Amino acid sequence: MSSSASAPASATARRALPDAPFLLAARGERPSRLPVWFMRQAGRSLPEYRELRAGTAMLDACFDPEMLAEITLQPVRRHGVDAAILFSDIVVPLKAAGVDIDIVAGTGPVVASPVRDAAAVAALPELDAEQVVPVAEGVRLLVERLGETPLIGFAGAPFTLASYLIEGGPSRNHERTKALMHSEPEVWHALADKLADIALGFLRVQIAAGVDAIQLFDSWAGALSPRDYREFVLPHSAKVFAGVADSGVPRIHFGVGTGELLSDLRDAGPDVVGVDWRVPLDEAVRRLTATRPGSAPVVQGNLDPALLFGSWPVLEAEVRRIAEEGRAAAAHIFNLGHGVLPDTDPEVITRVVELVHSL
Repeated sequence: MSSSASAPASATARRALPDAPFLLAARGERPSRLPVWFMRQAGRSLPEYRELRAGTAMLDACFDPEMLAEITLQPVRRHGVDAAILFSDIVVPLKAAGVDIDIVAGTGPVVASPVRDAAAVAALPELDAEQVVPVAEGVRLLVERLGETPLIGFAGAPFTLASYLIEGGPSRNHERTKALMHSEPEVWHALADKLADIALGFLRVQIAAGVDAIQLFDSWAGALSPRDYREFVLPHSAKVFAGVADSGVPRIHFGVGTGELLSDLRDAGPDVVGVDWRVPLDEAVRRLTATRPGSAPVVQGNLDPALLFGSWPVLEAEVRRIAEEGRAAAAHIFNLGHGVLPDTDPEVITRVVELVHSL
């Protein structure tokens, strides 16, 4: 599915959710309550998730419409969050397109044949909408079952997908990726452009099936300098955001360790910028407006996931601090600064949601 491909003929009519706090905030308004959802809330820490997925491989679950719908719904039922995040993985469209990639327990995505030269880039398959029909079916099930709760679709950003393909799996230093960027920029840009098309195609399928917002995850972008990000990554992420601009759904951009890249992330074209826990939200707003005076951003974040293991007085103080710092933005969506950790007590997550709503 190329970036110019049209949406599938079975497109679902967009739900009207005029009062959803998450969507109001994502569009720059201040809803009656501070909206909250959590990255990696679908599964991870929930015993009902582990019970449901027992004996089922991660990627198999991602291609089972009923299972992905149920896993997506579980944290909405349990925690009362203001948005559901589709249960999936950033490598799903690569797997669907035919890339030999798997998620290895305890390691993460592992690529059988790393992509490190022009021939390997040329051989990469494109994504066809038919290859992710199970995901679209899962989205349609969720649209029917979520009621007034918005559904967020997502995809992995070109840089993070490229890093997995080049390194062959997760990497601490991204040395092969950075070396390819600088030594063979034409090969790099060809790869990143292909991956932008795959991410864009995957998001268009989700939007056509009925998701109410999308998030582009650039998990590893924080490994880059601002100069490298602008030269090698920004054009390709911008292509993805531009490609879904006409959908009208809010677009969120998030990366880990991206405090030095916040204004560049915003330049890629999202409506909301996710902020990890390393930068206070009011400081993030200052950085985001430094290059755009008078244009207050919408921010998402940014509780440190590790603090969910702390005492309640400490956690409550942090939640209140973050909510107060978020007032510097045009609007604020409360979230973690990254994903829910697997051993997190679900009861603590529920209590945080109740506290955020009380603010």
